[in-house]
Amino acid sequence: MKQGVENLRNVIHAYGFDKIAPELAKWEPSLTHYVKFEEVMDGLAKLFGECPGCVDSGGNPECEIRTCSKERGYTTCADCREIEKCERVKRFGEAPRRLREIKAKGVRNWREEMQKKVDAGYCYLDERIK
Repeated sequence: MKQGVENLRNVIHAYGFDKIAPELAKWEPSLTHYVKFEEVMDGLAKLFGECPGCVDSGGNPECEIRTCSKERGYTTCADCREIEKCERVKRFGEAPRRLREIKAKGVRNWREEMQKKVDAGYCYLDERIK
């Protein structure tokens, strides 16, 4: 996510759009909100930017799945034997399948694989984004 935000910022700055947005707002009223748009991009970069994930104490501290995993002493909930029937995890659609992958490959290998996908233009859900 952070890289996507940075890519968008680079394009915006390369065209000087950030400087001409106030002028363009005269023709397109939605551009009067450009400053808020920048704030949203800052928020996305902050929220998803350098997050190391649950394993390294990243992610949302209020996440019920993370809390449960920590309470049970697991590195990730992929370590839990009850994952297939866990209602918390089931609410996240692909999560059970992804957690099985993490368990089979190991967290480090899975992360490296996901980073390669992102670098190749795919999101974590195997969808082409470039």
